[in-house]
Amino acid sequence: MYLFFAFIRKTCSVDKALCGIIFLLVVCLTSCSNDSNSMLLITTTSTENTGLIDELVSQFEEETDYSVKVVAVGTGAALRMGERGDGDVLLVHAPLAEINFVNDGFGISRTQVMKNWFVIVGPSKDPAGIKGLSADEGLKAIAKSGSAFVSRGDDSGTHKKEIDLWVIAGFDVTPSGEDWYAATGQGMSATLTIALQTQAYTLTDKGTWLATNIDSDQVVLIDQEDELLNVYSVILLNPATENINHNGARAFRDFMLSAETQNMIEMFGLEQYGESLFYRIN
Repeated sequence: MYLFFAFIRKTCSVDKALCGIIFLLVVCLTSCSNDSNSMLLITTTSTENTGLIDELVSQFEEETDYSVKVVAVGTGAALRMGERGDGDVLLVHAPLAEINFVNDGFGISRTQVMKNWFVIVGPSKDPAGIKGLSADEGLKAIAKSGSAFVSRGDDSGTHKKEIDLWVIAGFDVTPSGEDWYAATGQGMSATLTIALQTQAYTLTDKGTWLATNIDSDQVVLIDQEDELLNVYSVILLNPATENINHNGARAFRDFMLSAETQNMIEMFGLEQYGESLFYRIN
């Protein structure tokens, strides 16, 4: 290294233009992370709560030379981290927000990689009588009866979906301010626990509910509805963003689309819970 910098000093004393070129090359080689074998995956709490992301990352690391660190947050927070370039690749589930993210230039592609469904769960006695209703009719019944409803209220993908459903049900946004409606500001697992303790309804992805439900008094009441489809996508960040491992991000996206990984996703949880927590995208 000493001889290398000695060469640069000698070159600069002779040819300043060449010195500038060498300097730029050195900066690029020392600061660019495109060829790094480590990467940061920003994903949602549902992939963490279910345990799926641990299985996927373990397999990805085994098949490649990459070492992955995972940060699990709500999709809103994940997208804000992506805007700042605080990670290398995103795995999130809020389609409209994701499309806006890419259209605004923060990402270059959005690739759907897996899915499951949102469900509305609540106490088995179902005080609002929503079992068998559509999602919007179920929310209307909850509101009309004044039955307790707990929201994540955290700008996550689940919270964004909940807002959409309340709007379809005829509300301007959500029933915020009503004494029967409360927001936890917490992740899905914690919100499910609060809903259980307060005998409240809530919206959750079914995978997290299956993986965390330990009390038969909380049951799925509205399920497998087209309006409740929950799609997860991998987003590659803008190549102009500094210090992003774009090669690693593309490798992760391709891994998620492989036939082997798609099968692994669909089989995850099947034996333990009697049904898959997630499904292949096609």
